[in-house]
Amino acid sequence: MALGTWVDFGRLDDLGQLDTAAHRIDARAKAFTTLAFIVTVMSFARHEVSALTPYVLYPITLMSLGRIPAGYLFRKVLVAAPFALAIAIFNPCFDRQPAAAIGTFTISGGWLSFASIMVRFALTVSAALVLVACTGMHRLCAGLEWLGLPRVFAMQLLFVHRYLFVIAAEGARMMRSLQLRAASPYRLSLHVYGALVGSLLLRSMDRAGRIYGAMLARGFDGNIRVLNRQAWRWSDAAFAAGWCLFFVVARMWNLADAVGRLLPTGGAS
Repeated sequence: MALGTWVDFGRLDDLGQLDTAAHRIDARAKAFTTLAFIVTVMSFARHEVSALTPYVLYPITLMSLGRIPAGYLFRKVLVAAPFALAIAIFNPCFDRQPAAAIGTFTISGGWLSFASIMVRFALTVSAALVLVACTGMHRLCAGLEWLGLPRVFAMQLLFVHRYLFVIAAEGARMMRSLQLRAASPYRLSLHVYGALVGSLLLRSMDRAGRIYGAMLARGFDGNIRVLNRQAWRWSDAAFAAGWCLFFVVARMWNLADAVGRLLPTGGAS
């Protein structure tokens, strides 16, 4: 599979234009709820694993309501997985104290913390991606500004997201040009790589100046404008309050352990 298929985040904007039950929820409600979700998930102790599993309901529910393809979301999570893996991979080496047992098999604290980091990474990244896919970056940044995020930060976040695609397209054109001009299969040496990066930087600066001039010519004044500004409804408040209540309950009690105790166990009668 081509690399572009894995790192193409532009489709998130296309998914954000859909009209589904998840997309019709106010951007402020979804942003606030997702922030509460991330804070709650990250507040668990480093050895907690089973207590985190109920939180998978939030991204799965939004993904289902918003008709977000599960395979696309999974590939995007895998793109960022090496960063979490680099943080967690050494935990089993440094923490070898027994922390749990499954039958005769003993699990060290390092492996539990490794699993906890990877589960929290998958939950938080998938929730953030689903938020963008069910809202659209433009409406999301406007919603963050309405929630109190300084306008300059909301605008910078929107610009970073939007113009990453511009830089990526410019880099792709440069690579295609290099491939067409190469007389034989080539290796991207450090010298060629440095020249490409330098040229990309110069082209990006020139493109930024032209884009800014075009924006000023069209009346840009530093505000994020939304064509269809959503009005806060009771259903939006119920969405945020209901999920936040669930997050608090799942944080206070291990719901997975409670459900496990309720399930019938096999054995002789």
